[in-house]
Amino acid sequence: MIRSVPRSRLFDALYLTYLVAFFVYLALPLLVTAVFAFNDAPFPSLPWKGFTLDWYFADGSGGRTGLFHDDTLLSALWVSAQIAFWVTLCSVALGCANAVLFERLEFRGKELLYLLMLLPLVIPGVILGVSILVFYSGMANDLSRSWGIELDVFRPGMTLVVMGQVTFITTLATLVIASRLRKFDRQLEEAALNLGATPVVAWFTVTLPWLMPSILGAAAMAFLMSFENFNTTVMLTGSDTPLTVALFNRLREGSTPVLNAVALFLMVASALLALLVTRGDTRKS
Repeated sequence: MIRSVPRSRLFDALYLTYLVAFFVYLALPLLVTAVFAFNDAPFPSLPWKGFTLDWYFADGSGGRTGLFHDDTLLSALWVSAQIAFWVTLCSVALGCANAVLFERLEFRGKELLYLLMLLPLVIPGVILGVSILVFYSGMANDLSRSWGIELDVFRPGMTLVVMGQVTFITTLATLVIASRLRKFDRQLEEAALNLGATPVVAWFTVTLPWLMPSILGAAAMAFLMSFENFNTTVMLTGSDTPLTVALFNRLREGSTPVLNAVALFLMVASALLALLVTRGDTRKS
């Protein structure tokens, strides 16, 4: 909105109404979920039965099992955390390499390679998951039949989930890191080289600290996207069930306040992580 352009009171009122309606639309489902996580009722619905923390701390003795005593959900939470850790590590490392490749080097077919890197962003997650599952499972089956080589790593499981998520999260990490690398002054590296630093030393002492805010931002984004991903993960998961798939399986049996408790726990954890990264970026800049 251009402040210098004169506006009528009607326009200001409509614009304010739109903003309020938009943020209410976004926040109301989250608020309802948060409220019902503390409702002392067996179902997440009205009427309000009173405040309780059973959906977090109940140990099952009273017929209720809270989140922190639900072994199935805690196990799924741990699996999702492990997957998100490896996805973040791989995606950020590949994102740094890709950023240097596309921003520093000139070679034939660069534009085509860049388009191929962006391709996973326009492919639906379910299609991506099915494609990865068919390709790697088929390869593992062919090796098993022809050579007797068992490659369980390419069958549905945690490793395949990590590989599937890395395919599209790496693209986003690359875009985040490359956008900051594009603003880097190459003369700083040249000054380090003139002072006797090797290219590797110049990278770790000059370039990498400059990229650190974008790397931290890409890492936070990768972790959260991996943790909440469902479309690709559900096609590749094995016996180790991530949290999103476990919640989906639990929801098919019927909604319970424990699911609201999980949702609120994840919202708070995600907000704290985002706040931590934002404060870190502010201090570094």
